[in-house]
Amino acid sequence: MNEKNESQINIDEIMHKIREEVVKRRNYSQLKRLTNQSTLPTIQNQHNATIELIQGLLKNAQLRSETRTKWPDNLNKFPFNLSKNIQKIILKVLNFIFKDQREVNYNIIRALQESVALNRQLIEQVASLRLQIDRRLVDMETQLQNMDKCFGTVYSGVPNIDENLRNFEKQLNAVTNQEKQLEEHLKATDTRLQWMDDRLNKVDTHLQGINEQLSNVNSQMQTTDERLQQMDNRHHRNDNYLKTDLIQQKRLLMMFLEEAKGRLPEPFDHQQLQTFVNEEQHLLDSFYTAFEDRFRGSREEIKNRLTTYIPYIEKAIAATENASILDIGCGRGEWLELLSERGMKSSGVDINTTMVQCCQERGLNAAKENGLLYLRNIETNSLAGLTAFHVIEHLSLQDFISLIDEALRVIRPGGIVIFETPNPENLTVGACNFYIDPTHRNPIPPPTAQFLLENRGFSHVQINRLHPMTDEHGLDNQFLKDILLGCQDYAVIGWKL
Repeated sequence: MNEKNESQINIDEIMHKIREEVVKRRNYSQLKRLTNQSTLPTIQNQHNATIELIQGLLKNAQLRSETRTKWPDNLNKFPFNLSKNIQKIILKVLNFIFKDQREVNYNIIRALQESVALNRQLIEQVASLRLQIDRRLVDMETQLQNMDKCFGTVYSGVPNIDENLRNFEKQLNAVTNQEKQLEEHLKATDTRLQWMDDRLNKVDTHLQGINEQLSNVNSQMQTTDERLQQMDNRHHRNDNYLKTDLIQQKRLLMMFLEEAKGRLPEPFDHQQLQTFVNEEQHLLDSFYTAFEDRFRGSREEIKNRLTTYIPYIEKAIAATENASILDIGCGRGEWLELLSERGMKSSGVDINTTMVQCCQERGLNAAKENGLLYLRNIETNSLAGLTAFHVIEHLSLQDFISLIDEALRVIRPGGIVIFETPNPENLTVGACNFYIDPTHRNPIPPPTAQFLLENRGFSHVQINRLHPMTDEHGLDNQFLKDILLGCQDYAVIGWKL
């Protein structure tokens, strides 16, 4: 508030400045009127007389500078009264002698004439400017007179202004006091608000801690829910497997009892015993289905992986006039379902009773058959393609070659064969993960599979390496990444020409 007190209006100083300005305006007005009343010499008239004199001299000089064609009259007296021929000769000689001088004189006269014309023009312009200046001075004089009147009015009203300014100063002081009171009130309010902000910050911190605790509890509950869901799914699958296994065992017992009743009191013959033996190999079908669900992956994951083969199948179907696809070892039917969703004709076979039943429950065309035996009963050149995903690692070399030969027989020209299998180039797969499945026989290196297809008659055989492992250890060496974290599977693809 000290700065406001220092900047208050100084009435005496303002009045002093107003009086000085009034005096200056009046002195200037008087000086101007005296200047206008003085008699100044008429410069323009003097210039005009001088210019007329110069023009007369130039006219006389121009006459004398012209070429003479007549003998002067004052030279016609004795002894200069010569004959006309001699006069002409003398004139010509003189004109020739003074030719250059005449030309110089003529140019000088012309320059002086131009200068005289320019001076006359400048005089006219100066006169015009002087007239304009005089008019401006008259206008300024009028304005100054009006300003004198205004200052006179202001000067006459100075006492009232002083009183008004004093009243204004009193009002300003009152406003200043109110501002001081308002500032004190605002300071008190700021202090109160600061205290409330501190309290709110403490409350926010406390609420944030509670929110973090609730978030942790929520995360734990979510994790618990996921675990419970996993356990529920696992128990549900186990329950289904147990039910399926019990049904299968019940079927075997009923079949055994029916055969026993039919043969009593005679013993079982060889054919009946072979029937029991054939059914015995399906005792672990439910077990292997549970094993596939645990280590193979979910249906959604497998379907997503298998979509990479759709462009190959579309090409083969287009080249074989919309023939069907046969899937050997169809398993849970993910591949058959993927083809069916795209309107492609397909069928599958598998020796696992539980898996075939799973496919049939989904409305898929699947049968419980031995794949190699089933192929031998198919008509030659009847299929667009044959696929087998994670099957050939279960076969002996002879069975694998027989599968390739039968595939080449039943596929139409332009058709395709696709075999997917674990990739032993990945040391983790070749040394460990391959043997998680106890039914696997031998890993097949990609060059071996490619050679077998080419050797048995397929063309344009290619190897597609798939499903690389994630780097969870942050390996920097590329060689180690390739052999430890490379592709877990590969597909050998061949075409029939």
